[in-house]
Amino acid sequence: MSATGRGAPARSATADREIVISRVIDAPRELVFDAFTEVRHLSRWWGPDGFTTSTRAFEFRVGGEWDFVMHGPDGTDYAEWISWTEIVRPERIAMLHGESRGDPNAFESVVTFEPDGATTRIEMRTVFPTKELRNEAIEKYHAIEGGQQTLSSLASYAAELLGRGAEG
Repeated sequence: MSATGRGAPARSATADREIVISRVIDAPRELVFDAFTEVRHLSRWWGPDGFTTSTRAFEFRVGGEWDFVMHGPDGTDYAEWISWTEIVRPERIAMLHGESRGDPNAFESVVTFEPDGATTRIEMRTVFPTKELRNEAIEKYHAIEGGQQTLSSLASYAAELLGRGAEG
């Protein structure tokens, strides 16, 4: 399909620096939002398959920070840091995400929560400072697969909270 001409979607100015991952989760938007924004929930599902998360500091407010370590299944620890830049409960969260405060390679992410009946469509749109950093995240860190696995873990966790058991 051609990306030019009438009726074609407009190409974002940041498309070559973006990763967009979405999923429909069988849970109400407020529950999905809370699972994404409360540390007691995040530590139960955050990260790709086989990873665990240890939080060092967490304050969910604009300007607040989440300082944490992701522990890989191979024993590798990954220092992570997020600063919340926008919070519109229960619709949208924007954040800056890097290895630490002041990381020159930090990327921006916007997470939206759209209700669809009893389900929620969650979308994570991440924009990297450069195309090369985006490509590195995809190739070296498997960011697309990891993001899909992370949202799958969120879906399973939301099902647990609703007493429905795990879902794929």
